[in-house]
This record gives sequence, C-alpha cells and structure tokens, in this order.
Amino acid sequence: MRGIRQLTVTTALLAGAVALAAPRGIAQSVPSIRVERFTLPNGLEVLLHEDHSTPIVAVDTWYHVGSSNEQPGRTGFAHLFEHIMFMGSEHVPVGAFDQWLESAGAYNNGSTTQDRTNYYEVMPSNALPLALWLDADRMGWLLPTMDQAKLDLQRDVVKNERRERVDNVPYGRASETILGALFPKSHPYSWPVIGSMADLSAASLEDVKNFFRTYYAPNNATLTIAGDFDADSVKRWVNRYFAQIPRGPAVPSNTSVPPVSLARDTVLVLEDRVQLPRLYYAWHTPKALTDDDAALDVLAFILAGDKSSRLYTKLVYQAQSAQQVNANQSSARLDSWFQVVATPKQGHTPTEMAAAIDSEIARLAKDGPTPREVERAQNSYRTNFLDAMASVLGKAEQLNNYNYLVGQPDYTKQDAARYDRVTPADVQRVASRYLTAPKVVLTIVPQGKTDMAVKGGTR
Repeated sequence: MRGIRQLTVTTALLAGAVALAAPRGIAQSVPSIRVERFTLPNGLEVLLHEDHSTPIVAVDTWYHVGSSNEQPGRTGFAHLFEHIMFMGSEHVPVGAFDQWLESAGAYNNGSTTQDRTNYYEVMPSNALPLALWLDADRMGWLLPTMDQAKLDLQRDVVKNERRERVDNVPYGRASETILGALFPKSHPYSWPVIGSMADLSAASLEDVKNFFRTYYAPNNATLTIAGDFDADSVKRWVNRYFAQIPRGPAVPSNTSVPPVSLARDTVLVLEDRVQLPRLYYAWHTPKALTDDDAALDVLAFILAGDKSSRLYTKLVYQAQSAQQVNANQSSARLDSWFQVVATPKQGHTPTEMAAAIDSEIARLAKDGPTPREVERAQNSYRTNFLDAMASVLGKAEQLNNYNYLVGQPDYTKQDAARYDRVTPADVQRVASRYLTAPKVVLTIVPQGKTDMAVKGGTR
C-alpha cells in the first residue's frame, strides 16, 4: 500500500448492534448487499451498489493479478505496478492523479496480495466522474507514458519499501521465510508479494510492459462503484470512459495448482536484529470460503484471538511467560495457512512457548472447545461482518472479493452462514486434522543466539 493513508471505520455503534443481535445467527444479522452487475463488450465487469445514506461514493477497481501470477525470477511486478499506476498516464501528468482527487475532497490508495491488486478512491458524490475518468485513463493509456525513468524511480521506491518493511524491521523476514518453506519453489505462493531485490533489479522495461499488457486489461478487471450515485448517470460515464479501451489477450490461468503438503516438520532458525526471540508455527489449510476455512477461523480465535483466549490466558496472564501470542487463518484463493506466533518475555524461551502451544492444540484435538468458546468466536465474526460493511469502500471490497472468489458478489449471507454452522465438534475435527499435521517451525533469534531456537519438530 502506498504511503500511510488508510480507511478508518468507527465501530462504537457496531458493538451495540452486535450485542443486541447476539442471540441470532451471524447470517441473520448480516444484511444483503444490493448489487447490479453488467459487462462491457471489452470484458470489463462492473458492479454497482447504491447507498444514499451519505453523499459519499467509492470506486474500487480489482485487477485479477497478484504475485501468484508472476514467474520465478520475475517477481514483484504486481506490487511494482501498484506504484506505477499512480505515476500519470497519457492525459494525466505525473503527480496530477493525487492532486486532482485531493482537490475534489477525495482520497485514494491501492494494495497488492498474492491474488489481486486493487486501486480505490473515496470521494464526495460530485467527484465520481473525475475518479472514473482517471481510472479509465490509467487502464487504457498508461503504456504510452511508461518509460525507463518512471520504472527506475518506482523500482527504487519499492526497493526502499522492502528495506523499511522487510529487511530492516524486526522479524520482517518471517512471512517470506515461512511461505518459502510451506510451498515448493514452483508454487505461486512461495515468493513474497513485494518481490526480491534481485528480481526487481533484473526487471527490464519490456518485461514490465508485457506484464501490463497481459494483466491490466479491462477483461481482467472488475470495477465496483458503491455509494451515493444515480445508476443511469454512472452507466453513461462508465461506457463513455471505459468502453473504448481495447480488450487484452486471454489471461493465463494459475488455478490448476496441485495441493501441497509437508512430509515432516520443517524446522528453521533465522537470526535478526531483535532483543527477544519469537516462535512461529504454520500449517497448510483449505482455501478461502470453504467450511473448514470458517472452522479454522473459529479455532484461531479460541486459541489466541483475544485476551480471554486459551493461549493468551495461559501464557500472558497465568504463566506470565509470553509478551505476545496470536493465531490466525490466512485464507487465500489457491491455498491457505494457519499460523500461531508467540514472543516469550525476557527470561523465558521459545521452547516453553512451543510446549504450551503443543499442549493446547492437543487438548483441543482430544476434547474440543466448549460451546461458549465457539459462541464467543461467532460473535466476534459477526462484528467483523458488520464492520466490513460499515462504509461504502468496505462494501465495495466485499463485493469484489466475493465476485472474484465465487462469482457471486452478494455472498455475505452465505459466507456468514459458514460460521453459523461451526460446532464444537467441527473445531475439534479441524484441530485434529490440520494442526496435528507436519508444520513449519520458525524461530527468529537475536544475532549469535541460535542456541535459543526450538531444536526439532514433533513429527
């Protein structure tokens, strides 16, 4: 994501709404999102959601390209374009994209994941034609202004971002180390979204242009508009600005990736400029929006989702041996991974953390959670669903996400119903099935302190 501008959502009223809705299922308390969908002749998919509660509108364009569409040796291109796309186009001078939007009271940004790149603007309703025109110009007329100077400038920006967020930040290399161990080198999730310094340096201008021609075409994008607008006017603007952009080539598919598993625990140690060691566990889990994906989300909350969770209570409050512990299910389009992270306090060790985590996972796999633990997790996810729809940008993101993953933009109730169906037996089953399988064990230790690392796996 460029810079530090981010969307802030007020959740005080949501908390009250959740408390009132607690006896009902998640799906009952989550509203549907009304959406109209159509496709231009050039393949651009358009989603419209009208919300006239405030005079604000969001434009959220998803290009169906992320780091998983890159090739070994040519990584970091999707994230590189997240920056280049703000550098002006044939009819928009360098710097004008941000300047014109901000002058109209709008803010904008973008982000990149393994699976997609998005660009968004949030603005007063009367600025919508400007945002649409700007987005169309960079989709259709960026390449004529793409030169070596722009590439070199943004390549240096991305390299500096990597230094700030990965190479020179404590524990910054954990994620790419874990994914590189979970997935074989040929798997599209095995390299980091931000790319490597070597690959960024090796990228030629023609390499980058070819990547744009393949993936940044209207037939590989979804344009979602949510908020206060008149549908007839928006359709005219979309046709006027986007319909003339030529369709791109057929986009190569990367969805036929075979399932991945580990034959045994992979135990790694990484030295870093840190004061305290940190332990990471990571397992392969099912892809996004499956039933087991929801059950693993609930399991993550029960293990270390808040201050009343099992590991937080055990390690932070009772034993006072951990400074921090958390768990999460990272859900993605091709595969997912479940992670537990624990940082011991001074005087305690990663081996202590490992013993406590192993013990708690074994207890959940043997006995399962209590109904109350599952209910608390479900209440938390009810809050998450309502939070995601508290703004027009949040709704636009939900529509894009569901549309991309399942081809159905208003999938909120079906998604929420997955959490309603989770039972204590489901949580026990996924703990036993996935979290007793071989895993990646990574210990990050202070430089020269490899003796602090967890020494071996459990299988």
